[in-house]
Amino acid sequence: MNKLKIGIAGLGRAFSVMAESVARDPRIELVAGADPRAEARRQFELDFHGKSFSTLEALLEKSQVDAVYIATPHQFHASNTITACSFRKHVLVEKPMALTLEDCRAMITAAEDAGVHLVVGHSHSFDLPILETKKLVDSGSFGRVRMITALNYTDYLYRPRRPEELDTTSGGGAVFNQAAHQVDIVRLLGGGKVKTVRAITGDWDPSRPTEGAYSVLASFENGAFANLTYSGYAHFDSDEFCGWIGEMGQKKNPDSYGTARSLLKGNEAELKSLRNYGGPAYTTPQPSLHHQHFGVLIVSCEKADLRPLPEGVMIYGDAEKRLDPLPAPRLPRAEVVDEFYAAVVSGKPPLHGGPWAMATLEVCLAILESARAKKEIPLKHQTSASPT
Repeated sequence: MNKLKIGIAGLGRAFSVMAESVARDPRIELVAGADPRAEARRQFELDFHGKSFSTLEALLEKSQVDAVYIATPHQFHASNTITACSFRKHVLVEKPMALTLEDCRAMITAAEDAGVHLVVGHSHSFDLPILETKKLVDSGSFGRVRMITALNYTDYLYRPRRPEELDTTSGGGAVFNQAAHQVDIVRLLGGGKVKTVRAITGDWDPSRPTEGAYSVLASFENGAFANLTYSGYAHFDSDEFCGWIGEMGQKKNPDSYGTARSLLKGNEAELKSLRNYGGPAYTTPQPSLHHQHFGVLIVSCEKADLRPLPEGVMIYGDAEKRLDPLPAPRLPRAEVVDEFYAAVVSGKPPLHGGPWAMATLEVCLAILESARAKKEIPLKHQTSASPT
C-alpha cells in the first residue's frame, strides 16, 4: 500500500472533526501540521507525533509531505492552495473552495500547472447515505429526479465566532458556510448544472450581522428543481426529524435545547480559542455511531421519493416503503479520504474537484446576489459541473 504523507494547514475546528479519519486510516501518514497558535501545535505533536510549524510555508519547506489538507479560515483558502501547488503538493481544501470565482479559477490553474490533484471537502455530499441515494437515482429504477427538498434548522449562528465569521464579505454567514453543503448535495442528486437561482436571505439579529437563514429555489438545466431552506437561529432543531441524530452522527439529547445561546457569553474569539483544538476547554469529538447528515432531504423521482437518513436510505415507492440500511461508519468522513487517495494514488478523477466546487460556489454567490437584487439570477459557469 502506498502511504500518503499529509501535512495539515490550520489546526482548528475543521481539522478536529477530520482528525480521526486521517489519523486512523492505514493509507495515510500524518506527518506535519501548521498553525499560528502554539497550543494547537503542542497538541498536534502530542496526539500525532508529527512536526509542527507556525506557517504553511515553513511546513512545505521543512517537511516531506505528498499532500496538504488546508483547513484554514475561508479567506485564506485560495492563497494557501496556490502556495501548496507551487511546491507541487496535492491539495485537499475545506469548503467553500474560495470566496470569488476568480480565486477558484486561480486555484484550478495552479493545480493544473503543477500537475497535482485538487479536491474540495468535506461537504455533506460526501456522506455515504447521499452517495447511496445517487446510486439509486443513477440506476434508473425510480425514473428521473423531478424535485428535491432540503431543510435544516440548527444553532449555527450562536456558536462562538471570530469577527470575520459574522462578516459576509470575509466569508462569514450561513450562505458561505452552510449553503455550500446543501448546494453540493442537491447538485449531486439533481444533475449538477443549475440554471437559475431565486433566493431570500434572513439577517434578523443586529448582534450577528450576517445571513443566518435563507430560502432558495434552484432550477436545473434538465428540468428538475430544488428547494433549499436553512436557519441557524437556534430555535427549532431539525434533528428532531432525524431521530435526534446530530449532524456529525452522534446521538443528541433533546433536553439540551437552548445551550448555544446560554453559553455565548464574554469575548467570543477568546471563547472559541479556549474550545478550539489544543485549547484548555477542547474536547475530542464523540465517535460517530451513525452516518453524518445535513438535515431533512427528500428526492422526488417519477416513481418514488428517496430520503437519505443517518442509518440508510428510505424508499417511498408506488407500492412499497422500505429502508435500504447501511453499515455503521468505519470512520467519520472516511469518504473524503477515499476520494482524495483514489485521485492522488490511483489517478481517478475526483468528483469534488476544482470545477465541481467552483460551480457550487457560483450557486452560493448567486444566492447572495438574488437576495440583494430581489430577482432571479441565471448561472453562467456550470458547463463542466455535471457529476460523473
